[in-house]
Amino acid sequence: MEHARLCLVAITALLASASSLAETRSFRCKQDLVQLGDSKATALSRCGEPVMKDSFCRKPHQPVAASSASPRGTTVIVNTGCDNVDDWTYNPGVGQFMTTLRFEDGVLTSIKYGPRVR
Repeated sequence: MEHARLCLVAITALLASASSLAETRSFRCKQDLVQLGDSKATALSRCGEPVMKDSFCRKPHQPVAASSASPRGTTVIVNTGCDNVDDWTYNPGVGQFMTTLRFEDGVLTSIKYGPRVR
């Protein structure tokens, strides 16, 4: 029973440390720091040009509206355009992790680490 309890504590600690890595709120580049909520201009001035940029248009959740004017059994989908998303990938150097900054409508919303640079 005690062994099971120790295993549970170890697993809980491991998951807590992994989730803290997944929820990174800042990225150190050069001698500066960018944080969630910063603009693309701020990231560019602090970190320089990324090694790769990817931009795409993500469709937002589309609300579905029922209309009394439409025939029974039909659905009306409201087209609301798209959200601009930019992924900037930085190579911080040998031994560090490739880092992707995601900007949604020009604001930094997530920081994700990839493979270690060799």
